[in-house]
Amino acid sequence: MPFQIVRNDITKMHVDAIVNTANPLPDYGAGIDTAVYEAAGAEELLERRREIGIIDPGCSVITDGFKLPARYIIHTVGTAWQGGDRGEESIIRNCYRSVFRVALDNGIESLAIPLLASGTYGFPKGIALRIALSEIEAFMAEHDMELFLVVFDEKSFSLSGELYGDIDSYINDNYVEEKTKEEYLGMAARSLSPSAGAPFMLRSIASDEPVVKPGKASRQDKKNRKWGRKVCEEVCSETAEDQAFLGASEFVCGIAKEQPPKRKSLEDAVKNIDKTFMELVFSFADDRGLTDVEVQKRANLDRKAFSKLKCGTTKNPSKSTALALAIALELNLDDTKDLLSRAGLALSPCSKQDIIVRYFIEREVYDIYEINVALFEHGEQLLGFVPGQ
Repeated sequence: MPFQIVRNDITKMHVDAIVNTANPLPDYGAGIDTAVYEAAGAEELLERRREIGIIDPGCSVITDGFKLPARYIIHTVGTAWQGGDRGEESIIRNCYRSVFRVALDNGIESLAIPLLASGTYGFPKGIALRIALSEIEAFMAEHDMELFLVVFDEKSFSLSGELYGDIDSYINDNYVEEKTKEEYLGMAARSLSPSAGAPFMLRSIASDEPVVKPGKASRQDKKNRKWGRKVCEEVCSETAEDQAFLGASEFVCGIAKEQPPKRKSLEDAVKNIDKTFMELVFSFADDRGLTDVEVQKRANLDRKAFSKLKCGTTKNPSKSTALALAIALELNLDDTKDLLSRAGLALSPCSKQDIIVRYFIEREVYDIYEINVALFEHGEQLLGFVPGQ
């Protein structure tokens, strides 16, 4: 089962168990602890908690959920941030590990957990998130569980600048609104009109009229054409190519579009030419020595969803599933585009999801958990799982 990040009140999660950041003493404190007690029924839960007694830092215990939608509550005790040199990180890692052990021992199949230590314990959120992602990823690599990292509000999960440096600038530089694209292409077309001195005839994209004026090119024509090619390189950038704007780019540039240098060898291209989407997935997996289970888990996919793709029950994957598989296989940008094309998909500069995924691919960062954190923070659909499943 996949890992998901959701924005919700953890006391409202309909799962087998939720995790509470508990007071080590048989009482409850501020933050999530208070919210859990109030939602579950403070009197009943406190009575059970007193029976348990003191909980040591890094340890976890389980109780009934009482009035909560969740059947159980797993209480775990962390520690306050004291600068990072007093074993704080080790204690929080033990919290995650003990929570997972308790969950497995009690047959928990779905678990909601907050970002431990990021609230009243005062951990820097970037450190708290790194701990969470590494422990969750290690656990999910070995076990099947529907696991939710629950974030209460947007402010508590604003981490792009801290974790990913220039990701926001990258998105701003590469994200192109459809309206802006149309205005830009229209402006470029006007600048290349015959009145501007370029040797081109304007035409509609659907027209069969010639683009270049017939006849022998003069010296000035050649200069103009050289100038037009320069503009073409600026306007018909890779972003236009990614959207398959071939007709639009021909209309703007008025010259035959030059193909960019290919990174893949001819042998590789021919070898994969007849493969379907999943055949290409398995071909890449074989090349990398990955088993089906490893691909499924690295792609954050549900076993049933992956099995349907593998058996052909699901013909074409969703965009999020296709991108998740590209990340799982650690494909470069060219191979990612090739894989997507087998499902009739493409990377688009008009999609923030695509821009964010491309950001990580270009930096050869293939951790789907980190990518999903960035997607979540920017309000985009996460990779791997299908919403509602």
